[in-house]
Amino acid sequence: MQRAELLNKVIESGVVSVVRAESGEKALKIVEAVVSGGITSIELTYSVPRANEVISDLVAKYIGTEVVIGAGTVLDPTSARLAIVAGAQFIVSPSFNKEVAKICNLYQIPYVPGVLTPLEAQNALEYGSELIKLFPGDITGPKMIKDLKGPFPYINILPSGGVNVDNVADWFAAGAVAVSAGGGVTAPAATNDYGMVTENAKKFMAAFKAAKK
Repeated sequence: MQRAELLNKVIESGVVSVVRAESGEKALKIVEAVVSGGITSIELTYSVPRANEVISDLVAKYIGTEVVIGAGTVLDPTSARLAIVAGAQFIVSPSFNKEVAKICNLYQIPYVPGVLTPLEAQNALEYGSELIKLFPGDITGPKMIKDLKGPFPYINILPSGGVNVDNVADWFAAGAVAVSAGGGVTAPAATNDYGMVTENAKKFMAAFKAAKK
């Protein structure tokens, strides 16, 4: 599947769930609970032990479905390549790295780097990123999207950090094309309450659909 198709699946999903866990087994359970709640874009962070194996297992499990599996917290080109070889369908970083961008371009995989300033946004665009992660969103707030879309009206922005069910509508009203959520969805997994993870995912998807009406 080409990069444009993968990117469209992430954007159309509306919500990206960031999954962190202390074991691969727990990560798989969290993803299952999130998907059961209707979220179809998963960002599995590289802090998960044996992340590449988990990514490979997830891609195999959800092949042929709407679910897309990405790798998050990717800081260097070696990690990016390993994640892509394992099957990662998009790459997310907390900051922009031109070498990671090149690797993703080579393999035609979407690269979603974190940016906080207009200069970082311009660098990411120049290296081919078609979706930019506004991070940390709890510092900037939704207004930052409108500010960035002044000089960069064509930029696609995914806010991450500070996104919750109550402000999803604000982010979309400001121009976000999708939102990223971490603990707001997955926190109950800390006490193995995967049912509540599913409920949180349902709430986020309901908020997304209401915001897009």
